[in-house]
Amino acid sequence: MNSKEQLEQKDLFLPFETGPLKFKNRIIMAPLTRSRADEDGNPTPMMKEYYSQRAGAGMIISEATNISKEAVGYMKTPGIWSEEQILGWKIITDEVHQKGGTIFCQLWHCGRISHSDLQPDGDAPVSASEIGADADVFTSDGMKKSSTPRALKTEEIPRLISDYVHAATCAKKAGFDGVEVHSANGYLLHQFISDSSNKREDQYGGSIENRCRLTLEVIKAVTKVWGEERVAVRFGPVSPFNGVETSEPQKTYEYMLDTLNELSLAYVHVIEGKTGGDRDYGDFDYKKFRDHYKGTYMANNNYDLDLALKKRENNTADLICFGRPFIANPDLVERYKKGADLNEIDSDTLYQGGKKGYTDYPFLGE
Repeated sequence: MNSKEQLEQKDLFLPFETGPLKFKNRIIMAPLTRSRADEDGNPTPMMKEYYSQRAGAGMIISEATNISKEAVGYMKTPGIWSEEQILGWKIITDEVHQKGGTIFCQLWHCGRISHSDLQPDGDAPVSASEIGADADVFTSDGMKKSSTPRALKTEEIPRLISDYVHAATCAKKAGFDGVEVHSANGYLLHQFISDSSNKREDQYGGSIENRCRLTLEVIKAVTKVWGEERVAVRFGPVSPFNGVETSEPQKTYEYMLDTLNELSLAYVHVIEGKTGGDRDYGDFDYKKFRDHYKGTYMANNNYDLDLALKKRENNTADLICFGRPFIANPDLVERYKKGADLNEIDSDTLYQGGKKGYTDYPFLGE
């Protein structure tokens, strides 16, 4: 184990710059759904305390944030499409900035991982194709199986992209430092990329190029709002979360990177392995994948301090994203830097809705 003095000299704890962005360190707080918004998707006062407590991260990526009413897949998850939501998030971003932090908004559309109870007028959720998912979603009546979706019509795609642009514009008004397009974990954009959930016969289905088209169009549209260097994207090449699988992940996602290499994005955020902590890659070559990308690479999935330090020593990731450790340790960076013990997470309170297990985890010395 490294001594405290050795740890403090590791570049994991030193500032990092990418384009106009300056991070205090390379330890990034992952997007973490916590279900503390109100029933209309408005951020609540306790969310300000939660995020500001964790402003010591090199950067915070907000919990997944719905781009529209249609995008909602779970109760009490926040949105970024209304004036009230903008005002709620502005209070949070101001507090994070006051603490010297940086915060991106993760733009989210759940697609088929939703229920008609959560949709405008009780409609079916939308997806790439009319293929249901074996997933549970949180509704006002408790947990329910996700509804069978309807396939988005080709002529609806421009409207969907405009929803992303509107949300990105709202995020800018709310004071975020940039946006991350969520294209992983079996949600809408991932549903288009995967050939298990996308059986379309138009220009958004069939070939790898067609299945990647929507994600790339969304990214490029959002850069018109923010500029390329304040836009990022999240992928999970081999994660089957929410029942989405891709038959040729290496080929599919390297094509995606080839196209993104033409842009100057803030970073590409990659879930290495299966969402939830399983780092089983199968045949996927993450080193080759990382080498394929010319820009800033953020690695995520079940990282601890030792694994993060090893990644930096080998220079196989520029930024390391931590999820669950940040839930129980608001001062995670300081604990890692000092080689201190971590608080244990209370899994029963992850989505409970109150302050317990949310803003009451102790800092060092408390």
